[in-house]
Amino acid sequence: MANVVITGANRGIGLALVREYVAAGDRVYALCRVPAQAAELAMLAEQSGGRLTLHALDMASGAGVAAAARAAVGEAPVDVLLNVAGVLGGETGAVTSTRFDEDDFADWHHAFEVMTVGPFRLIQALLPNLIAARGKAMTVSSQLAASTWPFGGMYAYGATKAGVNRVMMSLAIDLRDQGVCVASIHPGYVQTDMGGPTADITPQKSAAGIRSVVEQLALDNSGNFFKWNGELHPW
Repeated sequence: MANVVITGANRGIGLALVREYVAAGDRVYALCRVPAQAAELAMLAEQSGGRLTLHALDMASGAGVAAAARAAVGEAPVDVLLNVAGVLGGETGAVTSTRFDEDDFADWHHAFEVMTVGPFRLIQALLPNLIAARGKAMTVSSQLAASTWPFGGMYAYGATKAGVNRVMMSLAIDLRDQGVCVASIHPGYVQTDMGGPTADITPQKSAAGIRSVVEQLALDNSGNFFKWNGELHPW
């Protein structure tokens, strides 16, 4: 039985990943901003026999990330950490037609805190736990992070994901000697609140693919940017 920490666990891909790991018999620490509003997650926890617990985590709060990690996991070894939590960020209009206002830039800063700085903070906070388990940290990124993405727009979201890819690569290099694997993954075009109902794959299919990629993650392929189906993503 593995100890698994999942952020953004209350909906979409995060919730599907919780279901995957609980069904596999693992011990899951499910983190989200407001657990009291996570009805589906609470129901899963009630049915899990104590293997799933819910914990509050605000990825935009530096002190909050460290405190939440300590409160949720304590000194337990962490075999798998999945950084899933995400926001869209300031995306109103296109720069050719509408100027961004200060509210949009505030959203940019929030997006970077949640999706670029936050995953680094959480790995930092749980590093002793990851080292104890010789564990794996996988961050959900996006194909929008890649220089090969042939479209404009999505400025804040794409920038945060490109940034977190580089952060994860650096962590993979720096933590290799301590036995910790780090990588990032494009989850596919998924039928979530962000992807919409006409997207290519379900959250369940994405989650199953991500779990399979995590199982195959090792020190010799640490630092890569993967697709949900196990292929490497050019970026």
